[in-house]
Amino acid sequence: MNWGLVRTIIVLPGNALVFIPAAILWISGRLGFSPKFAAAGQFFFWVALVAASIGLGLCIWTATLFVKLGKGTPAPWDPPKKLVIRGPYYYVRNPMIIGVLLILLAEALLLQSWPIAAWLVVFFIGNSIYFPLVEEKSLEKRFGEDYTEYKAHVRCWVPRLRAWTGP
Repeated sequence: MNWGLVRTIIVLPGNALVFIPAAILWISGRLGFSPKFAAAGQFFFWVALVAASIGLGLCIWTATLFVKLGKGTPAPWDPPKKLVIRGPYYYVRNPMIIGVLLILLAEALLLQSWPIAAWLVVFFIGNSIYFPLVEEKSLEKRFGEDYTEYKAHVRCWVPRLRAWTGP
């Protein structure tokens, strides 16, 4: 078992998807904003199911690519040793975070929780600041021209219509 990956899953998406939303629900419940579950068959239920399925699939797929092809994990303390430009990375630079955002959207819709929706927005804004200021500088340093060219052709959040397969 890859214990580095297990630790990464518990710390990174575990916080964003479980611990912080649980704290938000606890606090918002104390303030009178109790969640109302979307009933099976309701529009929000189906949208949440699709968003969660796609998000979970993206998270698993991208983490697997990091481990198998990148020889590392998604965690900053154990990053991939090789630049991964496969699968969803052909289309968008941050498919893993997009997966997390989709799962947060599913949580907000399923629980019909505005506080969780607000957390989704805060999480997106935080990552939109963190990636260009910290993560991308580290990637440019580690992978040089390969990453710079990739960054020039593949957008951060909006997927390309056609795969970029490199130079």
